[in-house]
Amino acid sequence: MSTPRLVAFDLDDTLAPSKSAIDPRIGTLLIALAERVEVAIISGGQLAQFTMQVVDRLPDAAPEVLSRIHLLPTCGTQYYRITPDGIDTVYAHSLTDDQKERAIAAVEREARRLGLWATETWGDILEDRGSQITFSALGQSAPLDAKMAWDPTGEKKNALRTAVAVEIPDLEVRSGGSTSVDITRQGIDKAFGMRQLAEQTGIPLSDMLFVGDRLDPEGNDYPVLAMGVACQAVEGWEDTAEFLDTLIPTLPTR
Repeated sequence: MSTPRLVAFDLDDTLAPSKSAIDPRIGTLLIALAERVEVAIISGGQLAQFTMQVVDRLPDAAPEVLSRIHLLPTCGTQYYRITPDGIDTVYAHSLTDDQKERAIAAVEREARRLGLWATETWGDILEDRGSQITFSALGQSAPLDAKMAWDPTGEKKNALRTAVAVEIPDLEVRSGGSTSVDITRQGIDKAFGMRQLAEQTGIPLSDMLFVGDRLDPEGNDYPVLAMGVACQAVEGWEDTAEFLDTLIPTLPTR
């Protein structure tokens, strides 16, 4: 591809360990990147997670640099920008009460049937994120080592996703993070988020680059690859940092 005008990232296991704050090295690199191109983060997490993991950890930067950072929680069903006054909402497409109720009922019913409903967890198993219902098998605050050990092959998540999708065919059911399944409106995935970026910024998809750790066909980053956007596969934040160390010097300064 030509030199990218926008670089988008997955969050968990791409910029940081799952639900953990970014390393200072990543914060410095994100600001250096935003000094040259538009930067976006697209993940299944909610805004509070983006704020805790990334925004609050960024080093000081000029307002015009921070304004080039686009935040797309819940796979792009919500869109926010960083301003001198805080985080401004561009849009938020919430599920209806009926959709939420049916999604919650279906995922709990199928998780129990498959023996995937834990009795001892770190926080809530089900979370209403407004535009997304998220099932976290071990709870929202489970430690990283427990989450990595729960389903290393993805077999449990994929079985639950398939079962729930049959129950609510009018909604989108996706494998999320290491222990999660996400439910949104139909047609919502990270490809949707990338299309929203193109619409909001005026930058064509052909001038974008996506960086993610789950670009395999079963991964939640795969829809971006399948739509034809240039992608860079990484394995953890350290890999991302090394890639950015190589990419940033090749980009023109503004």
